[in-house]
Amino acid sequence: MEKTLNLLMGRQLSSLQLKALGIVALDLAELKQRPAVTVKKGRIFCQRCGFQAPRANYALPDKSYYCPACLAWGRLTTTMSLYSIPEANDFKKYSQDLLEKKPRLSLWQKKAAKELLQTVKLKQERLLWAVTGAGKTEMLFEALNFALLNQQRVCLATPRVDVCNELYPRLCQAFPKVKSSLLYQNSGQEYDYTQLVVCTVHQLLRFYHAFDLLVIDEVDAFPYVNDRQLHYAVAHAKKINSSTLYLTATPDRYLKQQIYQNKLAVTCLPLRYHRHLLPEITLVKLYFPKQKIEERTKKYLAKWIKNKTPFLVFVPQIALLKPILKELQHLWPAINGECVSALDPDRLQKVKNLRAGIDRYLVTTTILERGITITRLNVMVLQADAPIFSETVLVQIAGRVGRDKDYPSGDVIFTYQEMTSALRAAKKQIKLLNQKAKQLLKNDEVSTL
Repeated sequence: MEKTLNLLMGRQLSSLQLKALGIVALDLAELKQRPAVTVKKGRIFCQRCGFQAPRANYALPDKSYYCPACLAWGRLTTTMSLYSIPEANDFKKYSQDLLEKKPRLSLWQKKAAKELLQTVKLKQERLLWAVTGAGKTEMLFEALNFALLNQQRVCLATPRVDVCNELYPRLCQAFPKVKSSLLYQNSGQEYDYTQLVVCTVHQLLRFYHAFDLLVIDEVDAFPYVNDRQLHYAVAHAKKINSSTLYLTATPDRYLKQQIYQNKLAVTCLPLRYHRHLLPEITLVKLYFPKQKIEERTKKYLAKWIKNKTPFLVFVPQIALLKPILKELQHLWPAINGECVSALDPDRLQKVKNLRAGIDRYLVTTTILERGITITRLNVMVLQADAPIFSETVLVQIAGRVGRDKDYPSGDVIFTYQEMTSALRAAKKQIKLLNQKAKQLLKNDEVSTL
């Protein structure tokens, strides 16, 4: 009975999924059942992922209809149901703060943290728009502590596996008494009922009215941005009476529109926690074959090699990874480096090797544009005028540099052949944020405690 409750509380599973878990007898008073796929006015509607389409396109031989959008999570048809048990918040009651050690926050970080806490207390929504390296996770701690102390169920979801793996150990260290879980495809963890959940946004498709506090980190990142299915999953994974916090350093057009129309409260912080400005972009116009490292580029790489500092080289296509890696290995055969993409099963280990100093550099796609922190890092983008390098992506890449208070500066080199609006906008955005940060420092409104 307890196992069944743990697997179903706040979740939604089909009868086939329950059977696979060994749950056959569903003689539970708390059990809620609803159609998996409904048909109305000739259209199907999936209650798990929100997909809608003309029913004729997705007919089965038995005259039922199926959802094609979430097949990876187990097929749902009009003959099936989704089962769940309402979230009971069956968690231990604590009398003292759960936060192991309060982080040292600047005045502006404290103001931001207070606004996030108030949002959670009032069960509202808020966007935290803070520059890369501003300490967004640390600013969340008081709000998380309040929710956990009040026996609320909390989830931090993000589009990227890499970000999950960065966040999870930090949260476990901050809240060691709280039972937590890390969920993503092939994470190696079996599902368990925990008060704190860190997961990819796709995992929210398995939850239904589960969370009192839902935090969406990197809310502008692919694949969450512009994905209706994932937005539907977020809306249904949280309780009707709940609070939602969105975190980003680079809000997209939709979020900015919501802010300007006063539909979404915002907390903006243009200054990093260590009070140093964002490293600004150096644009290098080149005339070279696309798969070659030209002399003007090479001088920056040579400087990083000489200084023994780690670096990332971003390329716009997977096909360019090995040619660029091969050229770097030819130029500096004694220096270890690897290439990495979203298709690489060893990418997490390769990032660990870079952080540990086993490797000096990685040639990468945009998979490492965000969610990683490596001290003394420098970055270079080859063919930064390629369409995949949007303003948001370029700002995020630049934000990998200078995150450590002991090494707050570094090089951000973007090479191009033709100037693009994204390059101009990225350079302009960082300059404007630095101007706002300078004004804060000038007025002495930020002070570390």
